[in-house]
Amino acid sequence: MDVVQVPGIAGALMFLPTPYVDERGFFCRTFDRAVVRSAGLDPDAFEQDSVSRSAKGVVRGLHVRAGRGEAKLVRCSYGAVFDVVVDLRPDSPTYRNREYFDLTGANQVTVYVPAGCAHGFQALTDPADVSYRIDRAHDPSEDVTIVFDDPDLAIDWPLPVSLMSARDKAAPSLAEAARRLT
Repeated sequence: MDVVQVPGIAGALMFLPTPYVDERGFFCRTFDRAVVRSAGLDPDAFEQDSVSRSAKGVVRGLHVRAGRGEAKLVRCSYGAVFDVVVDLRPDSPTYRNREYFDLTGANQVTVYVPAGCAHGFQALTDPADVSYRIDRAHDPSEDVTIVFDDPDLAIDWPLPVSLMSARDKAAPSLAEAARRLT
């Protein structure tokens, strides 16, 4: 497994596994403590694993946590998603930068999203399963959502949005959400 620094987001990483493919399908390691440690992360810091399943066109996000924030490892375990990370750390050299990733069940790439960065994705297949490994227990009172089509972010979602949660539909602008993060 290789680790690559994401150029546009300080501290963000991509973990690139080596799938072993044969006539049965494939096998690959998606988490390796030694590799995570060698990338400067504490593998024991992660507390919860979750998975979401989305239909084609669904947008989830953009989500970030107030307070100490939340670091996470994100991977598409089945299907394909257009994944977005936005740096919302005011002291970061990459503040307000955006990076986009094509995460698929075939490539099994994992993106490390540092605390203080917003994350979201759009399902490109029906279904698309996304696995999350987060570094602290979820606290809904710290959830901050940013509207997916905020003009300051100008994210070019690849498909028409077919569905989103009521919370994501009613999300405030980036400027409004940023006030909750300070």
